Amino acid sequence: MDAGDGGAVNGGSEGERRPRVVVVGAGFAGLWAVQRLRREPVDVLLLDRQNYHTFLPLLYQVAAAELGPTDIAYPVRSILRDQKNATFRMAEVVEVDLEHSEVVTPVERIPYDHLILGMGATTHYFGVEGAEEYAFPLRTMDEAIPLRHHVLSRFEEAAYEADAEHRQRLLTFAIVGAGPTGVEFSGALSELIYGPLQKDFPMIDMATVRILLIEAMDGVLQGMPAELSDYARDRLERRKVELKMGSAVARVGPDWVEIEGGERIGTETIVWTGGVRGAQGPRDWGLPVTRSGQIEVERTLAVPGRPGVWAAGDLAYLEEDGEPLPGVAPVALQQGTLAADNIMRQIRGEEPKAFHYRDPGMLAVIGRNAAVARLGGRNFKGFPAWVVWLVVHVAKLIGFRNRVLVLVNWAWNYLFFERAVRLILPFARRSAGDRPRPERPRPLPRGGGSGEPVGEEGVAADEPRGG
Repeated sequence: MDAGDGGAVNGGSEGERRPRVVVVGAGFAGLWAVQRLRREPVDVLLLDRQNYHTFLPLLYQVAAAELGPTDIAYPVRSILRDQKNATFRMAEVVEVDLEHSEVVTPVERIPYDHLILGMGATTHYFGVEGAEEYAFPLRTMDEAIPLRHHVLSRFEEAAYEADAEHRQRLLTFAIVGAGPTGVEFSGALSELIYGPLQKDFPMIDMATVRILLIEAMDGVLQGMPAELSDYARDRLERRKVELKMGSAVARVGPDWVEIEGGERIGTETIVWTGGVRGAQGPRDWGLPVTRSGQIEVERTLAVPGRPGVWAAGDLAYLEEDGEPLPGVAPVALQQGTLAADNIMRQIRGEEPKAFHYRDPGMLAVIGRNAAVARLGGRNFKGFPAWVVWLVVHVAKLIGFRNRVLVLVNWAWNYLFFERAVRLILPFARRSAGDRPRPERPRPLPRGGGSGEPVGEEGVAADEPRGG
């Protein structure tokens, strides 16, 4: 297959070439754009570094050993199997040649008539010293699985650690950022520790375990009404999560995190959920980007001054009512669909439409029987919000098998307070040592391995969960 073919299917008669739409990124924005073009007279090629789509709103549950990776991931080729005008290529885009309208991968140059960039975003550390080197991000499957391995390994090591100071560092877990991901992961981690792990490790005094949620702002879930934010805060505290609000992280080290003002907390586990930024590529390719690396787009999602190029999801920067649109799944879904719509309008010679976000609401779960929801202008909390959260997330999962697996795992966890995926896998252990870890106070064999680099969110909630 040569570069000119691009892997697309030509549905026209001999000698005719249908417009080729190349979509980069199999997240919510990219996947919904491709599916919107299902019955259109265009050839579509979807590119992604992974061969699966990840349901980001439940990624934190993989890191907290509540769900397995295959419960929330679905093969892209299976999704597109019945879409005759679309093909998939597992490849990383290394350049977009705007002059020649080509997407460049390590093995080929792929021409396009229209290009939708939906690669999502990466973790933003806000220039905090040591954060990128020592903290665990939580945005992709490649990050969630090693984080789960790391957390479980801390308990395996603490089970026989004689040095009290080091044991305390092993059993201290700091989560930075009190948005939905930080809140949900804190609650899930608490249920893991004070549920299954408490039974697994009777030799560990669980009173010494610390889970800290650190936030530079004054409260949790800042985008939600005060009533819901206060409820989430109360439920986290009941689950023994220590809240450090109004506490910006100043520095991160191999076995500590320092709060502005000088407080230093000893810990070998810092999970960073505090922000996102665009990938480096668009800046290098000559596209207009913001300071945070997002692509500046027009209301139609077209990239100004770059004919045929569109951006959607977390990678696109667009304001509404004077505020940037949040990096949530509903935004990505709606933008991916509109970008595809506007491509077809342009092909037909019609005026493209402007993007207007239809907010379906917000959801966040704190743990068993506890969630908050803002839907239809009304606030819900507690068990009713938790049920809504369950229904919405299961309904949005791709694939019947995934829905069944998630429901079975949740039912098992709910009825028996167990988590069946508390596995420290060999492939995860092999990556240990890639991430610098703290020096031990004295040489001892490590229990289960040490840290490693740390796998991608209408779901109406969460944050960097677009695409």
